Amino acid sequence: MDFDLKTLGPAGASGEKCDALVVLVMQGAALGKDALSRLVAQALKAGDLETKPGHLLQAWRSAGIAAPRLLLVGCGDATGAQVRTAVQGAVAALRASKVRRLTLCLPAQAGDDAVRAAVIAVADASYTYVTTKSNGEGRKIEQVSIGVANADASRQAFEQAAATVKGIELAKEWANRPPNHATPTHLGEAAKALAKAHGLECEVLGPREVAKLGMGSFMAVAQGSEEPLRFIVLRYNGAAKGDAPLVLIGKGITFDTGGISIKPSAEMDEMKFDMGGAASVLGAFRAVAQLRPSINLVGLIASCENMPDGRAVKPGDVVTSMSGQTIEILNTDAEGRLILCDALTYAERFKPKAVVDIATLTGACVVALGAVRSGMFASDDDLAQALQAAGDAALDPCWRMPLDDDYAEGLKTNFADVANIAGRAGGAVVAAKFLQRFTKAYPWGHLDIAGTAWKGGVAKGSTGRPVGLLVEFIMGQQGEPPAKPVRKAARHK
Repeated sequence: MDFDLKTLGPAGASGEKCDALVVLVMQGAALGKDALSRLVAQALKAGDLETKPGHLLQAWRSAGIAAPRLLLVGCGDATGAQVRTAVQGAVAALRASKVRRLTLCLPAQAGDDAVRAAVIAVADASYTYVTTKSNGEGRKIEQVSIGVANADASRQAFEQAAATVKGIELAKEWANRPPNHATPTHLGEAAKALAKAHGLECEVLGPREVAKLGMGSFMAVAQGSEEPLRFIVLRYNGAAKGDAPLVLIGKGITFDTGGISIKPSAEMDEMKFDMGGAASVLGAFRAVAQLRPSINLVGLIASCENMPDGRAVKPGDVVTSMSGQTIEILNTDAEGRLILCDALTYAERFKPKAVVDIATLTGACVVALGAVRSGMFASDDDLAQALQAAGDAALDPCWRMPLDDDYAEGLKTNFADVANIAGRAGGAVVAAKFLQRFTKAYPWGHLDIAGTAWKGGVAKGSTGRPVGLLVEFIMGQQGEPPAKPVRKAARHK
């Protein structure tokens, strides 16, 4: 899908040569005397159109309108959230049509948040997974023009949104792939391809290299699978060599049976989404490679399967992590924290300004926050505020959860330095407290995306979250204004 940005008001939109014209109508907006504005005024007066977000009116071959299809869509006060609702509704109404070229005209009063929301919503509402379908038909919309009052003023927001779309869709692609098409080896190859295409650095470590590093906790999870583990290191260098990097760590369990503590069979297929954190790191790097911000960024992905064969780790086994701390594994289905703890220790070598891990970690977080907000934990108040603000701005919200030391009491054991689980109560917090033991060398944030990384039921599929949050956060961490992204005629493919 290609995007471009235009300075376009109602009069200009009337003459746009496209397959469909979508016009967002804002509450109380002043209307002109052009054909499109007159049509909007008449529809509002007749009560056939409301400015309530998502309410739409379709027309065919309207007089004075070049586009054969016209959709007038209410967008309330044109906030980002309201524009997202409006655009998703409009694109959903067009999915069954043969629209390939779409023009979306925003109200003159729409701000940068509306521009970002519109671009991302068009992509999200039209996304279709086709990789493993024999006759899969992808999205029909190929070209989207975003019309705003002043294209130059909206350019930066547009560029960031277009890059974020690329990142979200890369994350969706890898999270949606079946587990036999998205093994740890495949993820390593995807990271290398991403690096080669966009001028990044990439190193992929296998079992031998990981063993030399002493990642005993990570290796314990992987030992029950025929698929070899991979530890992926991505680097983007956009600032001075001596500038401390930001480190992102993604949980990459490409399929999670639960191991010996095996999960129920119902909906176990959704455990292919257990590498949503890893997918979001790949997506964030895809966006960063396009935006070229002035920051140094490191991405670490610990990837393996969690399987229950004869070599699999057993409840009661004690393993030694890269940090030297010993861990009693009381439940093999609490495996995400076991691979992340070694990645968190590995991150120390970069002397990072901050580390953020992203993981589909606990069902308890789903119970606590549902599918609306990701759980956010942070050892540093400034980091927590930055993550919260980034999520709000990106319409990819998170909610700060507690890290009281009392929550770690249940992790005490007679047989190792720490157990990998405690009781059921406060499970998301307990998991975060386990991870916090390995983060004393730097400011640390943890995003539990178990409730937000994918949808089930008829809408089953990856959401691409929290790529939007991560990109917004990364762009806010740079010391100098970002370098202008490489683009051709303001168009993104």
